[in-house]
Amino acid sequence: MNLFLTIAIVQIVALVTPGPDFFFVSQLAASRSRREAFAGVVGIALGVAVWAALALLGLHILLRQLAWLDRGIAVAGGAYLCWMGFQMLRASWKVKPDAGVPVVDVRGSSPLRALLRGLATNLANPKAAIYFASIFSAFVGDGMSGTARWGLWAMVTLETMLWFSVVAGIFALPAMRRGYVRASRWIDGGAGAIFALFGLHLIFGRRAA
Repeated sequence: MNLFLTIAIVQIVALVTPGPDFFFVSQLAASRSRREAFAGVVGIALGVAVWAALALLGLHILLRQLAWLDRGIAVAGGAYLCWMGFQMLRASWKVKPDAGVPVVDVRGSSPLRALLRGLATNLANPKAAIYFASIFSAFVGDGMSGTARWGLWAMVTLETMLWFSVVAGIFALPAMRRGYVRASRWIDGGAGAIFALFGLHLIFGRRAA
């Protein structure tokens, strides 16, 4: 029980630290429907489930032995985040500075699309694999039963879904939406810049490795 509590605390600390997932959920919740926002949350939770499962199965060992695979995942993930950032920046440039209510382009917008974007956003950050590999190797011994291991997997996945559901609920509040309407150009532009910086860091910040 102490192990589960320890990992739960470590996980929530990691979750509250803003990253691509947080900016994706907050921007989606403020600009789209609650249904789409929560679909995006499900996508992120599925991504966490994938990374956590791979970490439990020993992905970090494979990445340590195959440096090219580690590098390839980082570059591919970084490229996707840069692409998302560019899309957000382009959308913000289209908004007129004196527009009273920004026009939101909802073409192709749907809960399924939001889910897939959430999944892709999480999977695009290979640091999640390193994070889960680190905490599992630090706290999970070889003697731990399979039931306990997958219990931890279920816990971190559920914890992720609950946290980002709270984030989505907060940013979907009418007051937050009104704030988004007033400052959508700057919010979308800022989120786009952040995504692009995350992507560039993944691409160029790991050369030494």
